[in-house]
Amino acid sequence: MGKPTDAEAEAAVRLLIEWAGDDPDREGLVDTPKRVARSYKELFSGYDENPRDYLERTFEEVGGYDELIVLRDIRIVSFCEHHMLPVIGRAHIGYLPNDRVVGISKLARVVNGFARRLQIQEKLTAEIADAISDILQPQGVGVVIEAEHSCMSLRGVKTTGSTLTTSRLRGVLRDDLRTREEFLRLVRGG
Repeated sequence: MGKPTDAEAEAAVRLLIEWAGDDPDREGLVDTPKRVARSYKELFSGYDENPRDYLERTFEEVGGYDELIVLRDIRIVSFCEHHMLPVIGRAHIGYLPNDRVVGISKLARVVNGFARRLQIQEKLTAEIADAISDILQPQGVGVVIEAEHSCMSLRGVKTTGSTLTTSRLRGVLRDDLRTREEFLRLVRGG
């Protein structure tokens, strides 16, 4: 079975509009199926790329730099695989390089590439950390994600403002207490 066409996706949106109790042919909704399909194509663009590819181009001329590199507050927009509702938050990434570093925009691209898929936050956190660890082979990697899940804030228990925090620490960021504490302090902005 191949990927559904845009027309099939638009027909599914029309059906959902009807299911919700509205008329997909009324003026305000007539173009909605096309807009929704187009926006979902963008929101789920992570299926059309391999985020690990962004980490392939590295820089070895680091002038002897051997301290933590931390990029904070990378905005995340993902979707819960259980309800297909938005998960919105921030990712914080740190790694202790060996011989090479990667451009910081590439870290943000890795986050966005993995985030633009249906999933749970725990898997997203692990995928980002594992990709950085596998490809850059640093001494250690840390990823912390803090996000609000619309499936909890818009429906069900309706706990607006609650955030889920997940972390994945590898190498010295997991095993060395001082390095782990430094990473977590930098993530907090301290």
